[in-house]
Order: sequence, then structure tokens, then C-alpha cells
Amino acid sequence: MKYVVCIPDGCADLPVPELDGATPLEAAHTPVLDALAARGQVGLAEVIPPGMPAGSDVGNMSIFGYDPACYHTGRSPIEAAALGLSLTPDEVAYRCNLVTVTDDGIMADFSGGHPDSNRAAEVIAALDDELGGEVSFHAGVQYRHTMIAPAEWADAVCTPPHELSDQPVVGPQGPAGPKLAALEEASQAVVSRFDLKANRIWLWGQGSQPEMPSFREMHGVTAGMVSAVDLVRGIGTLTGMTVADVPGATAWYDTNYEGKRDAALDGLAAGADLYVIHVEASDEAGHEGNVAEKLRCLENWDRRILAGLVEGLDKMGPWRLLLLPDHATPLTLRGHTDDPVPYLMVDSEINGPGGVYTEQGAASAEVVPGHHLMAKLLE
Repeated sequence: MKYVVCIPDGCADLPVPELDGATPLEAAHTPVLDALAARGQVGLAEVIPPGMPAGSDVGNMSIFGYDPACYHTGRSPIEAAALGLSLTPDEVAYRCNLVTVTDDGIMADFSGGHPDSNRAAEVIAALDDELGGEVSFHAGVQYRHTMIAPAEWADAVCTPPHELSDQPVVGPQGPAGPKLAALEEASQAVVSRFDLKANRIWLWGQGSQPEMPSFREMHGVTAGMVSAVDLVRGIGTLTGMTVADVPGATAWYDTNYEGKRDAALDGLAAGADLYVIHVEASDEAGHEGNVAEKLRCLENWDRRILAGLVEGLDKMGPWRLLLLPDHATPLTLRGHTDDPVPYLMVDSEINGPGGVYTEQGAASAEVVPGHHLMAKLLE
């Protein structure tokens, strides 16, 4: 038996006025997904446990089968692991976004115009040269980077920048807030020297390094994963999964869908029992309030991943598939919510009750904890 977990990040939504009150999942043309739902089981999962932040760190940890209430220590240390950074007990990692803030203090772009990763790395190197010392800066992908600081810097309350889109910024609070705010302010002189839309850094998502059992210890199978997002790759790294690198795989609309699909099929053919495919694009569309792109992302999943994935899996023998987002990112809100999300589970040999994979199609289902789904897939 082969297993695949598909994560269209943030694809769940609310009714959209531009779609005559439909959600993107209802409006998108997804014949392959529709056919899978008709032979599978549609349900509802609480991927964000009560009281925890509605972020991809929490949601993806749930999907991977790890209870965030037990293993989550913060977002940035997971991303740090993807960069090959190992934190000591006296260190804490912060997510370091390159952002665009207007002169009157409005968060114009939490992603700083999605800079080229190589160009962004030059900015991060300059920040480390000029502002480093007690802290250090490490380049990631596009606008997503990491800062390592002493553990005492962890005591701060920081607002995720994607929750402030087109709103007045709210700087870091708490005992470590002044130090963080001083770094953010000082970064403006450095970032502004580069020809980017970004004009400063934003620090948030801090935490110490989590201790997680390997995926094989946890679930009894070997696994790999493919994603262009350090956060998701970090969960794979921390749990001993094989993390694939795919040329042209980005965390943006232009990502290499076929490359991610083929990496999963190749990994399974090479002996992995399970593979995770994660695509960020639908979440980015939600944050931008871009209706057309969110529809296109879902249709790309259908046409460029699921169609060939099912064909390839059929050639390998029996298989099971789990598909769900790590959280909802409604277009009308342009941010994450902690609402339960629809999931789809399909077995190639046993037809399920059938259903429709939409928010409404799952609305009457019993809500199950998100971290229980991996065991359900593998049972």
C-alpha cells in the first residue's frame, strides 16, 4: 500500500461575493477532485486545536499526525530546522519577514513584494553584517527568513504580519519588545539600500527547538515530502522524513506543480511508503484577496497534480490518499481562521460513502482532531 497526503495550503474559504456567494472550492473546475470525492469519504477536521494560533505551523503539524498541544514550541524553530540550524537550549529562533510598511505605519505587503531569493539573501547578509552580534540573521526563501537570538529574547508578544494586511502595524510588546522594535527600526536603513519593494524586517513566531519523534517511530512507515516552504520542510526535517528539492518549486503562484507531483511518485517508486505534497499558492491568493488566482490554484492542483498522481499511483498498486488544507484562508478576511476544514480520504480498493469536497459538503460531518487523520489514513 502506498499513501499520499495532499495539502493545498489555506484552500478552505467562506462564501465570496465575486463568486455569487460560492466558495473557491465550489466554483473551481476540478473534475479529478470531484471524482475522487464521489468514491471516497468527505469529513471535517479540527487542524487548529482550541486556543492555538491559526497558523501553518500548527495546522501542518496536525496533518503530519503530531498533536500541536504536545509538540509545538513556535513557528520559527521549525523553519530554522529546514535551514539546517540547530538551536541550543539558550537560543530562540524568530521568523524574520521582509515586509513593506508605509510611512504612515500601514502593513502594505507582509511579503515585501515576494523578492527573488538570491536578492533577498544579499539583504539578510547585510543585516547580519551590520546588526548581528548578539543576534544572527539567516537567509531562507523569498521574504521568509530567520533570526537567532538569546533565549531571554523570547518573552515578547508579536503579531504575524499577514494578520495586519492593510492595517496599522502593531509592534512587539512585552519585556523583549523594545529590543525587537529597535532591530526592526534599524533594519530600515539597511533594507532601503536595496532595490526591493520591502523596506524593513518584521520579527515574530519565536520559539525554542521542539523535540519530536521520527515519522517512522510515530507512524511505522517511511515517508518523504515536497514543499517550497521552509516551515513545512522543517517539520519533515525534524521528523526524519526525506525532503525533496524540486527545481522551479516556489511558494508562489508560479510553482512547479508537475515537479512536485513527480517527486512524490519517484519517492514512492524508490521505496517510500508515504509522501506529502504541499503547495502554498492557494494560501498566498487568500492573503492577497485574489479570487482569480485562488481558483487557478485549485484548478492547477486538479489538472497538474491530481490527474497524473492518480494515474501514477494506479500503476504502483493499491493506494490511499488524504487531502486537506492546514487551515482556512478566506479571501474576504485575507487571513487565517481556526475553523474546521474539510478533508477527503480515498482508498483505491474500497469505495467510501461518496461526497462533495467543499466546505458545505463537509458541514454536517462530525469534527475530528486533525492529528488523528494520519493514523486513520494508515490504519
